[in-house]
Amino acid sequence: MQVLQVQLEVGPDPAEVGRARRWARSRLAGSGIGDDEPLADTLVLLISELVTNAVVHTGCPAVLRMLFGGAGVRVEVADTSDRPPRPRHAKGEDTNGRGLELVDGLADRWGWQREGAGKSIWCEVDRAPVADQSVAPVAIPVAGHVVASVGGPVTGTVAGAVVGTGRGADRGADRGADRGAPVSPAQARC
Repeated sequence: MQVLQVQLEVGPDPAEVGRARRWARSRLAGSGIGDDEPLADTLVLLISELVTNAVVHTGCPAVLRMLFGGAGVRVEVADTSDRPPRPRHAKGEDTNGRGLELVDGLADRWGWQREGAGKSIWCEVDRAPVADQSVAPVAIPVAGHVVASVGGPVTGTVAGAVVGTGRGADRGADRGADRGAPVSPAQARC
């Protein structure tokens, strides 16, 4: 199986998130995923969340990678911070803290791994067969707000992360056991 990988270096500036979204849309179109397809919107939202997390929570440069091949698309965002991702739970009208919950609700699989001196957070979205009507959309509530409509319900929480049965049966299988561990300010730097 051939896999096409494209990547973009992202600076530690919140303005880079918009650039990453535009870049991703152009690469998706080049891979045959039309701008009008729901898959494109899902992938761009996932990219936006992962790049935002890298830029905002690490303050370090990052690398966005998209891998096209097989039955889906894999998105990876690698940064030089050794701080593991830590899912948070937004309350009420909080304007942040929903990123990894969105990733969990929209991706078929996601996780993270150590990469060099830093880490890589990844997610995968399968391409649904065009004629597949077997999965009815379900609204996913995150902190009291409906933020996405995907293939199945959220079923509960485990160790601070939303776990669902909808998009992927093996969610979280590759998540690190030490996520959420206390990190000193010195460890959190690039």
